[in-house]
Amino acid sequence: MNGLSRKRYLELTEPTEEDCRSSWQRIKDALEETFREIESEQGKQSGVTASVQKKQPGSIEAGQEKQSGGIVSGCEKQSCTIEPALGFLQTLYPVCEDSAWKVTVSMVAVDNGWKAVRLEAGDTTKQHYGYCVDLGSTTVVMRLIDCARGRSLGQVSVNNRQIAWGADILTRIFYCKDHPERLKELTDATRASLAEAMEALRQKTGVGPEECLCMTMAGNAAMMHFFYGLDPFCVFASPYALRAGQVPAYSGKELGLPFSGMVYSYPARANYLGGDIVSGVLACGMDKADELGIFLDIGTNGELVIGNKEFLLCGAGAAGPALEGGVVKTGMRAEPGAVFGVKLENGSFQLQVIGGEAPRGICGSGIVDLLAELFLHGWVDIRGKFVPQASESIQWRQEEQEQAVEYAPGLWFYQSDITEFIRTKAAAHTMVEYLMGQVGLSMDHIGKFHVAGAFGTFLDKESAVAVGLYPDIERQRIVSEGNASLEGAQYWLLHRQAGQRIKEILEKMEYVQFAAVDDFLRMMTAAQALPHTDLERYPTVKQKLKL
Repeated sequence: MNGLSRKRYLELTEPTEEDCRSSWQRIKDALEETFREIESEQGKQSGVTASVQKKQPGSIEAGQEKQSGGIVSGCEKQSCTIEPALGFLQTLYPVCEDSAWKVTVSMVAVDNGWKAVRLEAGDTTKQHYGYCVDLGSTTVVMRLIDCARGRSLGQVSVNNRQIAWGADILTRIFYCKDHPERLKELTDATRASLAEAMEALRQKTGVGPEECLCMTMAGNAAMMHFFYGLDPFCVFASPYALRAGQVPAYSGKELGLPFSGMVYSYPARANYLGGDIVSGVLACGMDKADELGIFLDIGTNGELVIGNKEFLLCGAGAAGPALEGGVVKTGMRAEPGAVFGVKLENGSFQLQVIGGEAPRGICGSGIVDLLAELFLHGWVDIRGKFVPQASESIQWRQEEQEQAVEYAPGLWFYQSDITEFIRTKAAAHTMVEYLMGQVGLSMDHIGKFHVAGAFGTFLDKESAVAVGLYPDIERQRIVSEGNASLEGAQYWLLHRQAGQRIKEILEKMEYVQFAAVDDFLRMMTAAQALPHTDLERYPTVKQKLKL
């Protein structure tokens, strides 16, 4: 593996009066020799020297931070530096003598080279581990990677302890505004979540943080500000200039983690377009593709990227919490008891429930299924309004003063739930429509429609098209990327050259703040129908409706 960390087994000659080089010089000389051998072998295999893509004039818009600093790519060339950490030098004696000068050196990538951080007796190259992390506002997902073999050893998901200060990011941001001590509370909570995940992985795999050399992390701009202890109010407030879009690699100890390895984080492109999206774009390969693609990540915020290897036009804006189960009166997170799949057959609902237990509520994928079924069976019209005469199951709820349908015993789906969902899906649809208009393209020009996040993983494509959340295109062109943020973090961990790709992605990205688009709300109005006011855009849905 050519990752951000490296382990090298060395068999060194002992010092003599004729060769009295220092212990460190012996190790450094041997390491440089291995790099020369690798470089020579790579040259034979490729036959050519790879060229680095140069930034085109004007590719960074006014006000964009030049964020190449801190994005570590590493080095294999003879000219790269290899420097020792102080702790490494302090272990040279007695490890070298006790091991008869047969040692394993662990290194981590830094700007322009490598830093030797650990010295072990004997050959321990097969014990080479690292972490990759998706730092979400609700959930922290961590994966332990065997870096010697390039495979996952285990994955855990823990709650982000910031939730104690508010379910939404904005509440947390306002809580710590102008209160450094409160910011420290949220920073400590974030780091404690990571420590919890590390311990969970230790229990699961037997490998603890003391054995890991690196961690790569991706998250939105607010989460990364909280993690690094940076005031996050800039994410929310104009002029939206982040404290730092990219930070250098620091040791876990410096960041308050029970981990001495280096921590590398994906950079943010803008306040609402964070490192999780940059990581996702890299993971799905849009930045290297010839064909045009769309990358969509929908949550409380919606982030969108359109482009290929030539350009990346991106934007972000509020979508709403309906797609994550928020706002819907009986909505809940995707956890045991949540309805995640719905079919309407012979006037009754057939439900799929996480964990196979009794339904306690409904999560995002279930909401989309439920609304699609109601619409396709005529219980809800194109405006998203209940049609009471279509079924006796549609009832007036006196307490809530609105119509609703009981999809499970004691669980109701209300008119206001539908209205809120339609606003959310209209925002997502309009983001795509606006950026497509900016580049003068239609869906016929698009190769793949990449959908990221857990929501997109479990969402039924037919249901998503039926309600207008996805475009009505060939279904094989709609690709679920799963947790693309985590996949991108793993890729960088195992391929340090990805650091160069990250720089190039940032330079290609032209950013649009949807909230600043004058015509955006008007465009949204046209999308506030099922699936759209212009049904000709959805021929397969029209056929199902038999209109």
